[in-house]
Amino acid sequence: MTQASLTPAGEAAVLYAEHGAVALLTLNRPQALNSFTRQMHSDLWAALDRAEANPLIRALVITGAGRGFCAGADLGEFDFTPGPGLVERANPGPIIDQAFNPTVRRLQGLRMPTVAAVNGVAAGAGASLAMTCDIAMAAPAASFIQAFSKIGLVPDAGGTWFLAQRLGLARAMALAMTGDKLSAAQAKEWGMIWDVADDCVAAALALAQRLAGMPTKALVATRQLLRESASRTLDQQLDAERDTQSALGRTHDYIEGVTAFLEKRPAQFKGE
Repeated sequence: MTQASLTPAGEAAVLYAEHGAVALLTLNRPQALNSFTRQMHSDLWAALDRAEANPLIRALVITGAGRGFCAGADLGEFDFTPGPGLVERANPGPIIDQAFNPTVRRLQGLRMPTVAAVNGVAAGAGASLAMTCDIAMAAPAASFIQAFSKIGLVPDAGGTWFLAQRLGLARAMALAMTGDKLSAAQAKEWGMIWDVADDCVAAALALAQRLAGMPTKALVATRQLLRESASRTLDQQLDAERDTQSALGRTHDYIEGVTAFLEKRPAQFKGE
């Protein structure tokens, strides 16, 4: 395992470590429940760049330092000083457009599968971050809170899309409007996350190691097809599946997978 800070010592907003073929990214502002500043977004992008630049890395885990996963946006980044221009200075739109939305798009477009290890509270955009990952594991004491209605806002960072997609409209609507806390166990039962584990980071790393040994391009294509299915008709989805299968049929891992099956041996996938 190797580890390095992406910002000067004592100020690292994101920690980067490699566990074999898996990159572990740790949001590192525990004193603020890992709430996002612009610097944390920047450091997260740098960590994602680092993982993608290493061809040996074929899966990625995101977790949080301390007792929280991520409390969303750090409201200290907004200027609520009384006086002229208050409305413009406190406007959340720019930071959503310049930081949160690019983070969601980066994770959605990553060349490898992603696993969230939700070690504690995931509030606001922190809950969206967990849902942005392909698979989410949570600690038993973790919780998910749509805190936006309590400050006069709506779920962002993809929250309205992810909630409705994963939970259905009735549950998504109630959670978003009430801001009630959702326990890890309930989140699993309702389909927001995959599983609950006492050591969610270890469980997420083990799952990521398993994914890292699989045909990476097929996993990423599966992500794309599933997430785009809601906006297509069945006929359109059938065509998209056909085209994707045709493209994957030209990959090393497809040929290796079928050959290994026919030869009754374990496949040696390369992510190519």
